Amino acid sequence: MRAIDYPKLLNPHGRTANHGVILKVLTTNICGSDQHMVRGRTTAPAGLVLGHEITGEVIEAGKDVETLAVGDIVSVPFNVACGRCRLCKERQTGVCLTVNESRPGGAYGYVDMGGWVGGQAEYVMVPYADFNLLKFPDRDQAIEKIRDLTCLSDILPTGYHGAVTAGVGPGSTVYVAGAGPVGLAAAASARLLGAAAIIVGDVNPARLEHAKAVGFEIADLSTDTPLGDQIAAILGLPEVDSAIDAVGFEARGHGHEGAQHEAPATVLNSLMEVTRAAGKIGIPGLYVTDDPGGVDKAAKTGSLSIRLGLGWAKSHSFMTGQTPVMQYNRALMQAILWNRVDIANVVGVKLISLDEAPAGYAQFDAGAPTKFVIDPHGQIGK
Repeated sequence: MRAIDYPKLLNPHGRTANHGVILKVLTTNICGSDQHMVRGRTTAPAGLVLGHEITGEVIEAGKDVETLAVGDIVSVPFNVACGRCRLCKERQTGVCLTVNESRPGGAYGYVDMGGWVGGQAEYVMVPYADFNLLKFPDRDQAIEKIRDLTCLSDILPTGYHGAVTAGVGPGSTVYVAGAGPVGLAAAASARLLGAAAIIVGDVNPARLEHAKAVGFEIADLSTDTPLGDQIAAILGLPEVDSAIDAVGFEARGHGHEGAQHEAPATVLNSLMEVTRAAGKIGIPGLYVTDDPGGVDKAAKTGSLSIRLGLGWAKSHSFMTGQTPVMQYNRALMQAILWNRVDIANVVGVKLISLDEAPAGYAQFDAGAPTKFVIDPHGQIGK
């Protein structure tokens, strides 16, 4: 924990950002992506202010802001996007071309994503506010449902993106790799999209127990029973229509021995094995270009031993990359407000204070079946 300066309406290069607002942070979540940086599995510099899952109240608006006012409560997509470039106009806000000098795409408090200050703090500056921010229609309703609405900044749209790009629809059979918050959000999204059967796999017994308690079938990957056999025991066939990777590059192997060791290509290869021919695989799980803690030389540069030939032979479709949150967040907000998705219960939202954040990181890293949500001002839990 450390003190940081109150934000100004400036971009990371010190230029005035009159298109921005300053938010009082109401909730800011701990994400699995944050854990990769905390564990030293990226090239994140020391002192980086984390936090890309932000819900806040507008307390100052730049002179060019037209559709927002002081007092509005808003959800902040984790993508920083200008709304002006070609890709933003095509709604591909995850790869905005102007907010990051090193590569397409920007995010708050994240390595190599443009230098935007993160929101695990009391206040944060959000640029291009008219374009980026999702305003909640009713203040009192927003506060009442804040545990669910806080998930709109990242994990619910990310899980939904995984399900949509995996081709999930009415009657689908779906396998989700990973019972962490994004995996559970993907499972909840598959249910919202009308899937018939949803199986969640993991090696962590506490997370599997929670996934089962909130209504999903489970596959225990810490056992020596092959994944296809576990799926067959549930569906009668060792395959699914759609598969979602909600694990990413720190995946572990399968089986009693394999689960003890990191094997970064395990999930992708297993999904190709269990997805039917011409099926789709959504990959919201994070993969990086530089991993100082990679298990071998190839993994350190994001080069994995993937059985692409198998996916090619089965005519699989793959979708990777940052979720374009703005494609989904307004509709998902309505699903929350009209009680069509109980996302806080599904992902196990737990409110903690800013001072409790380090302990929350430790518990999350240990595999707690919980989505830790920081309440910096101690107001939401009252």
